[in-house]
Amino acid sequence: MNKIYTLSATEIAKLIQEGKLTSKEATQAILDRIDEVEDKIGAFSSVNRENALKSAQKADQSEKTSSLHGVPIALKDNIVSLDELTTSASKILDGYYGTYDATVVKKLKEANVVLVGKANMDEFAMGSSNENSGIKPVSNPWDLDRVPGGSSGGSAAAVAALQVPIALGTDTGGSVRQPAALTGTVGLKPTYGRVSRYGLMAFGSSLDQIGIIARNSEDVAKTLEIIAGEDIYDPTTADVPVPEYSKLLDKDINGLRIGIDKKFYEGLSIEIKESTQKALEVLVGLGATIVDISLDYAKYSIPTYYIISSAEASSNLSRYDGVRYGYRADADNIEDVYVKSRTEGFGKEVKRRIMIGSYVLSSGFYDAYYKKASQVRRLIKNDYQKALESVDVIITPTTPTTAFKKGEKSNNPIEMYLSDIYTVSVSLAGLPAISVPVGFVDGLPVGMQIISNYFREDLLLNVSHKYEMERGKIEYERV
Repeated sequence: MNKIYTLSATEIAKLIQEGKLTSKEATQAILDRIDEVEDKIGAFSSVNRENALKSAQKADQSEKTSSLHGVPIALKDNIVSLDELTTSASKILDGYYGTYDATVVKKLKEANVVLVGKANMDEFAMGSSNENSGIKPVSNPWDLDRVPGGSSGGSAAAVAALQVPIALGTDTGGSVRQPAALTGTVGLKPTYGRVSRYGLMAFGSSLDQIGIIARNSEDVAKTLEIIAGEDIYDPTTADVPVPEYSKLLDKDINGLRIGIDKKFYEGLSIEIKESTQKALEVLVGLGATIVDISLDYAKYSIPTYYIISSAEASSNLSRYDGVRYGYRADADNIEDVYVKSRTEGFGKEVKRRIMIGSYVLSSGFYDAYYKKASQVRRLIKNDYQKALESVDVIITPTTPTTAFKKGEKSNNPIEMYLSDIYTVSVSLAGLPAISVPVGFVDGLPVGMQIISNYFREDLLLNVSHKYEMERGKIEYERV
């Protein structure tokens, strides 16, 4: 048998099902791997060894009903779990232990999936490099001097470094897809409303969606089968049936219509453009056809996104006041408690977005900024809906560059925000999208983004899986 930690979730589950491996053995191997490389990677905010081994023992004693029974995975540190540290990688939530399980956590526990710990992240999911963590920065397993992307950089790095086979992340403007691209993993952002947000610490409530990062599409599909579905605790979830995604992966894609907007490739590095083009040629070889489309309003997506998301962040983060939970500064009166707790508890990027959001919502500026951004958001959504009437999927690069050096963009917020140029428009439209690895440039991974119509995650996973079968397996053991 290969080293257990190198196996996919599907492979681990199969061995457990056949009685050739116990969940406790798999979990111990994963915990040992975390110990082995965590000092280099920094992918975890916290690791819950005792709870994980207890859960694994329970899984070994339970009837095997789930496709991921006994498999160890990680949660992003903004997904609440009962009696476990959950901080959103922020000092202001230092020492906060969850008082309930998020819906996705409840579903995973019911499926006897083993939760080993919380993955590091950009504070409150605000960032594109994981340099904004209030705990520690995360390194890219392919080059430790480079970023893994963000905000789900810890989740992506943990999967790429073979610390876990699967990690849940969150995607507000690209925070699952962008780090997946930079770490050579597969990252799915489901349709807004496909997965419950109950128990997710809110950043931008009209944009946030829990997503999945793994090393192949089959593992993503099996995870989505477990966590997707309507939830009475989240009224934004949709009453749409959840297919058995993993049984639809091998469908023939002959006749698939792929929409391409050539404007998305202007100014793109030649190497990334060539990697994406080669991947498209593979899909054409499987019977797909290329159709020209135009997404004219997508060019406005960066300012639109940062106005809307910052406005929602300003509102959502007002609850962190140093009174009810988390960090509390010493002060002589209640007003100073609020001011000092927030000043000392929030990091630089979070403060920046709160200020932007408060500004665009303020009297005299609301119509000029927030209202206008909301109108443009509708135009962006209309563009996608029109395009998807004539094509089955739309394909773009996931990121404009490969993983950049730590500190390279830290002092230039605008340049950092442009890392999400290909992903934010999809989030504004509420569509599902997946990033799949398509090659390497100078030893660094490149991702391709596939976008489909609402609740067609089955098609995304089908196309990405078929591509993976042609591409072949990626060797991940880099550290």
